[in-house]
Formats: sequence, C-alpha cells, structure tokens
Amino acid sequence: MQNNCRQFITILILILIPLQISCSKEVDSLYISRHYIKHEFRIKMRDGIKLFTAVYTPTDTSKNYPILMVRTPYTVAPYGENNYPSNFEVPDEMVGEGYIFVFQDVRGSFMSEGQFINMRPYIPGKKTKNDVDESSDTYDTIDWLVKNIHHNNGRVGMWGISYPGFYAAMGTIDAHPALKAVSPEAPIANWFIGDDMHHNGAFSLMMDFDFFSNFGRARDSLTINWPEPLDYASPDAYNFFLDLGPLPDVNNNYFHHNIAFWDSTINHPDYDYYWKAKNNLPHFNNIKPAVMIVGGWYDAEDLYGPLHIYQSIESKNPGAANYLVMGPWFHGGWMRSEGDSLGDISFGSRTSEFFQQKMFIPFFRYYLKGEGSFNQPEAYIFQVGTNKWKSYSSWPPAEVKDEQIYLDKNHSLSFSKPLSGDESYDEYLSDPMKPVPYTNKQLDSRGFYNKNYMIEDQRFASERPDVLVYETEVLKEDLTISGPIQANLYVSTSGTDADWVVKIIDEFPSDASDPLNNPNKIEMGNYQELVRGEIMRGRYYKSFEDPQPFEQEKVTSVGFDLQDIDHTFLKGHKIMIQVQSSWFPFFDRNPQTFVKNIYKAGQKDFKKAVNRIYHSAAYPSSLHIKVSH
Repeated sequence: MQNNCRQFITILILILIPLQISCSKEVDSLYISRHYIKHEFRIKMRDGIKLFTAVYTPTDTSKNYPILMVRTPYTVAPYGENNYPSNFEVPDEMVGEGYIFVFQDVRGSFMSEGQFINMRPYIPGKKTKNDVDESSDTYDTIDWLVKNIHHNNGRVGMWGISYPGFYAAMGTIDAHPALKAVSPEAPIANWFIGDDMHHNGAFSLMMDFDFFSNFGRARDSLTINWPEPLDYASPDAYNFFLDLGPLPDVNNNYFHHNIAFWDSTINHPDYDYYWKAKNNLPHFNNIKPAVMIVGGWYDAEDLYGPLHIYQSIESKNPGAANYLVMGPWFHGGWMRSEGDSLGDISFGSRTSEFFQQKMFIPFFRYYLKGEGSFNQPEAYIFQVGTNKWKSYSSWPPAEVKDEQIYLDKNHSLSFSKPLSGDESYDEYLSDPMKPVPYTNKQLDSRGFYNKNYMIEDQRFASERPDVLVYETEVLKEDLTISGPIQANLYVSTSGTDADWVVKIIDEFPSDASDPLNNPNKIEMGNYQELVRGEIMRGRYYKSFEDPQPFEQEKVTSVGFDLQDIDHTFLKGHKIMIQVQSSWFPFFDRNPQTFVKNIYKAGQKDFKKAVNRIYHSAAYPSSLHIKVSH
C-alpha cells in the first residue's frame, strides 16, 4: 500500500502540479526561507466558509510588491509556517525579484472548509451571500489580501495549470478591481465536449479511472494528507482496462460507489443540465484583467479549454487585452520540460525557456509592476514542421484559406471532390474485444497515460485491418494548416452505435534522416507523426443532448471538430488520414449496440460490427481545413 501511495503521488506531481525547471537563480526551500516570511490564514468568504491560504511575503520591506496567487485543489503543502516549499512553481527569476506569493486550497479541499464540487458552476446574478462560486471566492480572497497583507502594491495576478488554470480563468469573471493580470494555462472549459473527461461524448476511461480513484475520494475532515490510493493488481493498461469489462463492473469490483463524481458521470451519460452547468464558456463577459491563455498542441487533457476560452473572451470583449500562446508541449510542458522535443520529434530550440523569458515573466512584470513592456502579438503560436514561433493578429489567422481534403478511392486523398459512384466505400470489422490501442507503448495501468501519444508514430496502427489509411501524393511544396479542423464523414454500420476516430498524420519521406541523438534507434523513413486526432461518439451525430441509434447499413452523415493545429507538412512529405472506431483504453469502448445509457451496457451488448466510410460524389467524406499560403 505504501508503494502504491508513493507511486500515485509521483504521478500526480508529474502530471497535474506544475514544476519549475528553467532557473536563473538557485532557488530551494532554504533560499525561500531566507528571503520570504510565511504566514497561514483562514480567509472568510461571504457565506462564512473559511479558505486556507498560505502567503509568502518578501523579507525586504523597503518596497511594496504585487500579489501572485494560485488557487488549487491539489494542496498548498507544505503546511506549517515554518515549512517552506522548494519552489513557487514559477521561473526562479521571479522569486528573486520579489512578489507576494499566495497559494490557496479551494473550497472543500484539504484544509479549506466547505464542500468541494468538481468544476463548480458559475452563478450569474447572485442574489444572496449563499450564492457562491469560484468567481466569488476569488473576489473575496483578493479583497481580504489587499486589505490585510502588508507591503502589497494593490495589484493582484493569478495563474495556474490545469485545474488551477480553471480557477484562474473563473477569477476573471466578475473580477475584483485589484485583479490586473491572469494567465489561465491549460484551463478546463467543458468536461463533456472536449476537456479531460469526455471528447465529443466519448468517455476518457483510463484517465478518469486513475485520477478519480484517488482524487475523487471524499475527505472525512480537514486534512493535510492525500487519501490512500486504490490498491489493486496492475498489469499493462490495455489488458487491465479490457479485463475490467463493462463499466458497471468498475463499481462492482473497485469503487463500490465511493467515488461520487464517477457515479454522477455514469448517471449523466448525455450532455444534460449537469454538464451544461459546468460549461464556463458562456460566462466570460465584461472581462477587465489582462489575460494570457497558454496551451500545448500535444496536451491530451486540456487542449480544448485554452482555445475555446480564448475565443469566448475574444468574441464577448472586443478590445480586451486577451492573448493566446500555443506551443509544442504536453500538459504543462511549458513549465516542466525544456520543450525542445517530444517523443521522437525535435522542435529545434528550448521552447519552454523562450515562453518563460519572453512571455510569462514580462506579462506579470508589466501588468503587476508597471515595469518593461508587453508588446506581444495577440496570438503567439509555435508552428510545428517549420519549428518557428509565429505572430498572428488573431487566431485562427485572418490570412488562411478554407479548403477541403477528400477521402477518395484507392485509399487516396485529394483536394478535389471525388467523382466515384454512390457505392464507393472502404470497410473494416470493428471488434470491441480487440480495440485499436491509442499508443504503441506498454504502460502500467496506474501510469495515467503516455504523454507522447499525441505526436506518436502511427505505423503500429496503420498495419491493423480495422484502421483505414488514406494519403496524398508526395507534396511538391510546403503546405501549412493553421486553425481548427472539421471532419465530415459519410458512414454506415451493421450495428446500431459506433465511434469514429479521425487522425491527421504527417508521413515522412522514405529517405528521412534519423535523429543525431537516437538512443531508441528510431527509423524516421516513412515515420507517421500524429498531428491531430479526435474521437466522436456516433450516437451524438444529431445532438449531444439526444442520442440516436444508427439505422443499420444506412449511409449517415457524421460531423465533428478536431482541435486546432499550426503545422507545416514539408515538401517531400505526405498528408495521411487514418479512420478507426476505437482508441483504447484512453477512451472507453463503444458496445456498438445502442443502449439508452451507454455506461450501463452489459457484456451481451458488446458486438462486432462492419463499419464503412464512403467517398463518392454523393457521399464525399472530407476534412475541412484552413490552409495558410
């Protein structure tokens, strides 16, 4: 049990809590204890609930400092006014120049009172002191801090990655006047459509199981400790989750209805009031602080949130100081990796250090201290392929051209609409007992997920008979796709339900050079670099609110969004598209038999099905892309 606990905490630290790696000063707990004084407070909210808050104030009291705050459900440890952390989770240069650093356990977590609610819904038009949400808790905290913490300059900033990024984003709504700058990084926006828990209605099985098996356990009282993790025999993830069986067996054999959020998910399989209330995108109105949203192109958890929160603020607040930064990073990689490579792919420079020095530090220094300048473009985007930072006046770029890339006969791709007859299609047998793996890497089932999978070589998948492969001719010139991608498929199935996975891939030429530093002996010739992939739960082809069965063998239009990219397919490469019906165990298996609540499907409902993809003049399956010239 002790080993399991240590393993879970290690995973949580690596995956969910931002770590600092790029340093300009030697910062550790001794340095912090010598240069900062720590105080712990229980700050009363408007409804009387008290939130535990750790405040670190510079020992140099000859000047005033701005406040930089992180609100988190992942603990503000170490607790105790004589215990200091090894870092403040920011570039060490900022620790040296001085801020008042504040860390708060959000309502209902660890040492804060109240009830914890995942993605607590925003309450517009609050009428009583009991109408509380993350926006009001942020406002009340800031109000107390600027009135009670000595030597503050009256300016407050917020930031955070992942869940703390969500809390930072919510702080911009109905913001306190002292809140001047906010950087939501990998923030959550919608847990049914695109972030973490679901993608287009498909359930993120492995991540949800691993995360909520510990994080989802209710505390008995205020605590400084994580709960004991779930103890179970743990083979490789693919076989563990396959042997797990239908989702009802999770409670029968593991959770025993002790994980409230898991039960809520099972009882709300569709996009109903429960999930809609947690969607924060409608609420980013009248945003006053400067906002810099940060995301990673290869963030398997929260890629949807940064892109869509940026768009929500942009559309509702013309003229607002609203910036978007997207780099070649996994979840939080801009603060816990050098960002020079991911998996087998090199990006040619230390992109994380560039972000920290050119964007993160200057953003807060300018808006909180009034020092220097922040003359960044509205969208500062790393373009993969050319491996260059690009400046755009908007995102998507205004200069892109809408085009369609069509699936065609002989497993080809074309920029011209197909001319084939109605019966031009390809088919495959989809077997839920032999689902297509999302990665070629074998991981322990408690290992969360392979953080490199969103850029992984797809040759392992293209060899399977249940994966359809289409590709262009060799490109005669560079082609850059900048912006969102929409899949428009014409499909049929012999079953009554199906999932559809579309992957866009950069296929290298056969004579591509291998990396200079190549300990894994990777052969880059014909390498199939995943650029973007997404899954669609087919039952929602009409509406996420009202699932419908497929009529067997009937050609049906299924459309869904893939997330944005900024990727250059270089001259001599090919564009490849793969289509399949499972991506396991990152996403759960579709039984391929329509049942009203898919999460309560039994073993008898899991059946093989023949799925078809059409590519004819009448049924032109395609991807809508934005091409930059």
